Amino acid sequence: MARAARSPFGGERDGGYVTAEAATAIPVLLIFGVALLWGLMAAMAQIQCVDAARAGARAAARQEPDHAAIRAAEQAAPKGARVVVRREGDLVRVTVEAHAPGPRALTLDLEAEAVALAEESVGPS
Repeated sequence: MARAARSPFGGERDGGYVTAEAATAIPVLLIFGVALLWGLMAAMAQIQCVDAARAGARAAARQEPDHAAIRAAEQAAPKGARVVVRREGDLVRVTVEAHAPGPRALTLDLEAEAVALAEESVGPS
């Protein structure tokens, strides 16, 4: 019958199992941490796109020129975002498109759109 080796400190030795488990667990935890960080960055970029579309729609609804509405949206948008302002009757529609930060293989296309009623169409009743 085999017996476990005793440690000089009074306990039984584990034969290196803890070291092997740590060697496999640490890379998995690192990959999970990087994936979590990337997901948070992508979520923050999506929120920036939503905020940018709203800012652009508010500016365009106040009858500011299109270039001013685009500038307002670009200031709130992630770097490299594309902003499009369209007028459809009494409505102003602003679309913001961007790429999520990260390696090219993990890039997501993000898009947000906001619609506002132009102030000129709202008159005294």
